[in-house]
Formats: sequence, C-alpha cells, structure tokens
Amino acid sequence: MNEKQKTTVSGGVGFIGLLTIVLIALKLMGYISWSWAWVFMPAWTCIVFCLGVFVGVMVFISAIKD
Repeated sequence: MNEKQKTTVSGGVGFIGLLTIVLIALKLMGYISWSWAWVFMPAWTCIVFCLGVFVGVMVFISAIKD
C-alpha cells in the first residue's frame, strides 16, 4: 500500500511586508513625499508589537515563578 503524502509549504511576504514594500516603492518613485519614518511605520509597528508580546510573556512567566 502506497500512501501519498501531501505537503504544503506556506511562506512569503505577508500583508505588513507587502505594505512596507509598496510604500518604499511609492516613496522612491516620488508619488508620496512622506518622511522615511512614516514609510517604514508598518514594519516598525509589527516589530514593536512582537517586542511587546515578548515582554508581556516574560513578565507573566516571572510573576508565575514568584
């Protein structure tokens, strides 16, 4: 008996990454005149959110240990 295995690989650029790439392209082509801080804001928001979750988990773990 042969069993067929079906593997699925997902990955690639998500919504935040795609939005950041689009904003960078628009800035470089001159369609928007925003500062670079605003252009990279979607990526920074994601990073800050992930760091916040990490810090929250660490605080929760340390509270459980005490």
